[in-house]
Amino acid sequence: MSQTFNAVKQQEENLLCRSYSRYPLAVARGAGAHLWDVDGRKYVDLLGGLAVTGLGHCNEELCATLERQAHELWHVSNLFYQQNQLDLAEILLSTTHHTKAFFCNSGAEANEAAIKLARRHMRRVKQHNAATIITLNDCFHGRTLATLAATGRDALSDGFTPLPDGFAQVPAGNLEALSSAITPATAAVLVEVVQGEGGVVPLPAEYLRGVQALCRQNGILFLCDEVQAGMCRTGRFWAFQHYGLEPDIISVAKSLANGLPMGAILATDEAAEGFEPGSHATTFGGGALTSAVAAKTVEIMLRDSMADRAAALGERVKKQLEALRRNMPDKIRDVRGLGLMIGIELVENGRKVWEALLRRGYVCNLSHGNILRLLPPLVIEETDLDGFVSTLGQTLQM
Repeated sequence: MSQTFNAVKQQEENLLCRSYSRYPLAVARGAGAHLWDVDGRKYVDLLGGLAVTGLGHCNEELCATLERQAHELWHVSNLFYQQNQLDLAEILLSTTHHTKAFFCNSGAEANEAAIKLARRHMRRVKQHNAATIITLNDCFHGRTLATLAATGRDALSDGFTPLPDGFAQVPAGNLEALSSAITPATAAVLVEVVQGEGGVVPLPAEYLRGVQALCRQNGILFLCDEVQAGMCRTGRFWAFQHYGLEPDIISVAKSLANGLPMGAILATDEAAEGFEPGSHATTFGGGALTSAVAAKTVEIMLRDSMADRAAALGERVKKQLEALRRNMPDKIRDVRGLGLMIGIELVENGRKVWEALLRRGYVCNLSHGNILRLLPPLVIEETDLDGFVSTLGQTLQM
């Protein structure tokens, strides 16, 4: 490690709470799908800020939008009508069957809002005292107390209990278990179409359609967490659109403002009736600055057909990775995902592989100890993906 890196690392240890296990990399700048560290070394970014920088780092059009809006209006609170917020809502809702939006600041807040809306809808609109939210094993919905309860992982909630009541979990892929778990106290079922933190696991189409059908049969709400899989990541604008689903509420964040803190829920008219003035609010959500950048992000994604691009690039790289798996079955167990949301499950612990890739200039995520997770900017070039596959093959042969 260089003296510059060590100085940055020491300064952090002196100043920040130690709640992160940092990569051995101090980032200085970024452009497109590339990063440079404090020593000027270039990297291919296959992580995209954890699926956040969908349009790449420092996108010129977004920079221009940000600068222009910065000279007009930043923040006035949600006590006022704001055209920027309405412009964002209009273009975002044009991508889906939903008709109402609520803006917040993060994925966890979006899931909190979805949970609150589902509960209040059941109690105030349907006049039915139901509050339990059913989630799936291996899900991830956030790190607030309620979303930790929804996530249901002991390792993440260690030291933070007691968590809020009103959540239940069932095995993913098992409709019988879900059906048995639904009771008169159930308000909604919350699922990820692709379980990202769970290891990039796309749930089966028939299972997802079965979940929606059970929700309809039982008069409860069907919720989809699109925080990581949404915004063109999987090859459709929203992951649920692969299977013809129509969730009542979806949660959105990450790529929505390409790196500025922005989250949202999108709801049908009926589901949105659960909120009324004063029932839910946020200070910063949907402010003029973030709304302007988010609206431009959505505009570019639609204009440049980023969902189609993610689908094509994802299919191409998965074919390459699958060929690598066939040639190295003792090294790679599985390749899976949708679009540019890809998981490479290794046979053995992947820490040394991940470290070698980083040394050779490729930034990706290691999940569950043996899954390389790829969430690159949607603007990444074929040559960068080709280089990764080649480097991965060389690394696994070492």
